Order: sequence, then C-alpha cells, then structure tokens
Amino acid sequence: MGLETTERAHRAQRWAARASLAAAALAALLPLWFGGATGVLLLLAGAAGLAVTAAALWWALSRRGPVRAAAAVLAVAAPLSVMVLVVSTRLLWVVAASAALWALALATGRYALRSTGLRPARPREYRTARPRRPVILMNPRSGGGKVGRHGLKERAEQLGARVVLLDADRHVDVAALARQAVREGADLLGVAGGDGTQALVAAVAAEHRVPLLVVSAGTRNHFAMDLGLDREDPASCLEALSDGVELDVDLGFAGDRPFVNNVSFGAYGAVVQSPAYREDKVGTALELLPDLLSRRRGPRLTVRAGATVLSEPQAVLVSNNPYRTDDPLGLGRRERVNGGVLGVLGLRVDSAAEAAALLLAPEREGFTVLTARTVVVDADAAELEAGIDGEAAVLAAPVHCRIARHALRVRVPRHRPGVPGVPPRFELRRLRKLAAAVGRTAVTGYDAPRRERAGRGAGPGA
Repeated sequence: MGLETTERAHRAQRWAARASLAAAALAALLPLWFGGATGVLLLLAGAAGLAVTAAALWWALSRRGPVRAAAAVLAVAAPLSVMVLVVSTRLLWVVAASAALWALALATGRYALRSTGLRPARPREYRTARPRRPVILMNPRSGGGKVGRHGLKERAEQLGARVVLLDADRHVDVAALARQAVREGADLLGVAGGDGTQALVAAVAAEHRVPLLVVSAGTRNHFAMDLGLDREDPASCLEALSDGVELDVDLGFAGDRPFVNNVSFGAYGAVVQSPAYREDKVGTALELLPDLLSRRRGPRLTVRAGATVLSEPQAVLVSNNPYRTDDPLGLGRRERVNGGVLGVLGLRVDSAAEAAALLLAPEREGFTVLTARTVVVDADAAELEAGIDGEAAVLAAPVHCRIARHALRVRVPRHRPGVPGVPPRFELRRLRKLAAAVGRTAVTGYDAPRRERAGRGAGPGA
C-alpha cells in the first residue's frame, strides 16, 4: 500500500510538472497570439518600464534635492505608464490571463519540485537532561516591552529559572553578566532580547559549553525564526526549560565580535552608526546614502572570500550560513544554521544603467553571492564601521570573519513551529526532466531523528 501511495505521489508530481510547462508556454505565447506585433511591443514596454523604474530608484537613493524628487516621481510614473499603455491597446485581459497562467505555472512547478533532489538536513536534535540552574537575562525594553507584555519573567521563574533584568537606563555589560552567571553555577544561559544581545550571550555560552536558550523577545527575531521558534509567542520558547532538546548551531565572528545572524560593512554599516537611525530609519538612510553610494564618504572596501576578490563594493553582508537569494519568498531566511560556512552578499552599482541591468540581467554582475569559511574585509582606512546583528560597531581593519562550526548548544522546545517552509526554486530544466520521466522518480528528503548525545546524559527532564 505504501508503494502504491508513493507511486501516486510521483505520478502527481510528473503531471504537475507537465501542467507547469504548459502554463508557462501559454503565458508566453498568449500576448503574441492575440496581440501580434502589439503584444511584442507590450512585452518590450514592460521590460523598459522595469529598467526605468530601477534607474529612477537609484537616482532617488543616490541624489538629493530636485533630482531626488523628480526620480521619485519617475519611479511611480514608469509602471503607471505601462499600465495605461496596456489598457489603451484593449489587451488588459490578455495581460491578466498571462499573469494568471504564470502564477499557475509557478504553483504547479513548485508542487512538482517540492520533494525532488536532496534537501538540507534539519539540525539533529539531542535529548539532554533538564537544566538545574538556568539563568535568563531579559531586556525589558526589547521588542517594545515584550518581556512585560508576555509575562516572561514570571513564567521563567515558575519553570525554575533565575531571571536577571537588564537595567534599561544605563549601559550594561551583557557578556560580563553572563560570565558571572556561569561562575555562580549556571548550567544554562538564556536571553530574551534582540539579536545583538543574543550574540553576546551566545559567545559566552559557546566559550563555556553551556546550552543557550533563545527567547523571541526582540523586534525582528531573525535568529529565533531560523531556529524554528515561535516569534509571535515568546513565552512558548521557555517550554524548553521543561521539555526541550538541543541543537548544534554555528556561531560567526567578525574579529573577536560574535554574531548569530550577520555583520554588514559599507552603506548599512555606516547608516546604523547614526544616533538618529533608531528613531527614523528611512529618513536617516535617505540623508546618508547619496554620499555613501557615490563613495564621497566612507572607505573603499576590498573583500576576499576564498579565491574571490570583490573590489570597492558599496555594501557587503557576511552571514552565519548563507541566506536564500533565489526566490523572493525566501529572502531573509537561512535554510540551515549548522552548515559550517559563511554566506557573502556583495553589491556594487555605480550608475542608473547598472541598476537597471542588475534588475534585468540574469547573471546580475553587480550582485555577488557566494559562500566561504573565512572572509577578510579590508579598506583604505584604519577602521571599518559595521553593523553586527543590527548593532553599531567600529572594527580595526582588516576584519577577519570566520565561522565556528557547531560552537553553540542551543536548547529549544521539543514542540515548536519549525523553520518556515520555503518553496523550491522554479527551474524549467528540472521541470522538463521531471515531466519526461517514465515510471518511478526518486524523491528524497531527510528528517533526522533525535538521539542521545554521548556524554550529555539524559536526566529526568529528558
């Protein structure tokens, strides 16, 4: 019965691939079929509209005064003009039908590809003893006051943890508090705060090989998301104290500064330094970007990642494991946080024409995506402004970035939402191969079972 069910699933995937290819072909041919030469002109007008919009956005970000205002108007007018042209040709229904067919092609294509090929293994879960002396550091102001709104202090104390509230009115050395907790016998370090605070506590936890407990009490909670934690209910993260498992997770370092998500150099690294950034992110960025993008301000960067050298990029992001960049639905997510490599994203755009080409060209020369175990960021200056997990920092150049594989023991609830699913990349080549397959098609995946960790005995709380 199981084999019959599997074969039915394979057959459904093959037919979905065929439906996807048919829908994509119809979507491309429909404007030509009903519009003829006008349909061709509409396709060219659409591409031109995208190019003009990209160029206008570049001018809006890299210029000030009347030029910025005019560019902003152009960025809105270009796509509207294309829409007016479509309506005037009375082919709006053709465009709408073509768009619907493309949506159908994407949906059926992703269904067909969702189980093909090898998928990254989920982090292996280890059953370990329940912590006896957990200490959790909580920032009452993080996330707009999530600690108080969700009753995190009271809930953690009910589960047997000692809670240390960070003083919101003065600077606190979070790493020193975490080390003091370990010296006093803490066998688990928890943190309820932003990603920057979590990185500082994570470094201490990794140094002393005690588990880290992450509570999604920050504003964005990117690290919590990639651990599969519930970002909407921070209190649910505390269930790891009573019913939890451990994951081995990587930790990144920029020089001697740890990061759980990423470190940014260039434009963002400079913008985040401004005292006004926290209160007015958009206004501060618009004020500073013209000088940064035109290189009138800031050092000129050189990035070495393995055998690749990036010369004078305006922005560089080095991440603890790579981010998805091949699909809009996957942007800002990492498929895994235990792969033992750094992700590198580099951006270099020097003109409006290059901005337009970046949007239209398949290879996107100005946008570099790669992975490496070590990355060196150098500059024609003694110091580099950086954003480490969203926090401002100034680092001595050159900055050596590295990944410490499986440096962190992260304790998470046994029952948790999991990492948000990201659909597979839509690839015509793979769809054609799947559509042409006869008989059974191999479908592989991997869900690693939990197992006992050697040397970390499973106690009563396991």
